[in-house]
Amino acid sequence: MLLERALDAYLRHVTVERGLSAHTIAAYRRDLDGYLQWLASEGVTDTADVTVALIDRFIAERASAVPAPASTSIARLQSSVRGWHRFLAREGIEADDPSGKLRPPKAPQRLPKALTIDQVERLLAAPSSEEPIGIRDRALLELLYATGARVSEVIGLDVDDLAHGDMLRLRGKGSKERIVPVGSFARAAVDAYLTRVRPGLAAKGRASARLFLGARGAPLSRQSAWLVIRDAAERAQITVAVSPHTLRHSFATHLLQGGADVRVVQELLGHSSVATTQIYTHVSVDALRDIYATSHPRAL
Repeated sequence: MLLERALDAYLRHVTVERGLSAHTIAAYRRDLDGYLQWLASEGVTDTADVTVALIDRFIAERASAVPAPASTSIARLQSSVRGWHRFLAREGIEADDPSGKLRPPKAPQRLPKALTIDQVERLLAAPSSEEPIGIRDRALLELLYATGARVSEVIGLDVDDLAHGDMLRLRGKGSKERIVPVGSFARAAVDAYLTRVRPGLAAKGRASARLFLGARGAPLSRQSAWLVIRDAAERAQITVAVSPHTLRHSFATHLLQGGADVRVVQELLGHSSVATTQIYTHVSVDALRDIYATSHPRAL
């Protein structure tokens, strides 16, 4: 069948029989119009002449023309092409589906974004040291950065989990426990919160063993912890995106920049595989490259 007639048949199918939205159908049309134009430039005018090699080359050319973050658009393009060929084979318009062996493109591994040490210091200093909630917030932020803990792990802490002096017991995914050290800055911030603020918060609500409490005495929620981080970032005038995971990323990155072994960082983060931790090592590699470039007499 001629390419244009085959495309019209497919678009009627997804409009009438599948009832897709106008927005989705418009996206299919854009993708497939580009595909058909490319096939025409290759001298292909009939669906019977489309081969696996042609489709592979089309996808490869389109993928090479966009930056890695835009690979989601390539995945959508490939899905559009496969949907069209699958339809042609299912309706008996073509004998087989040449796109059947295509594999979806690998999504790029997004590297975690870390704050600089200066940005972390500004973030930690943002909560007021004169107000009870500010003292609590400072303790929360200091503990997150000192331990690399997930937000859920920190808000799940009980007061008794601090009974190990300069060590902290965290309960991670799958209820796995790990012991991590707590630096002097974080310990001082938590001690200030425990002695000056927590008793007053606890008196406002039902008795709770949780370390971090809200303004009404209930255990601090994940959403409330997220708001603490967001507000501190605004006060510190940090313009980059700061998420609940940002301090965990920064913890790992700064340790590796300081020369920590990746397997030690793995234990501190509670990763079951070192491969998960190794996504942070790109920062150390970049730092080594910079030092080499500025220090070696024949680097440049």
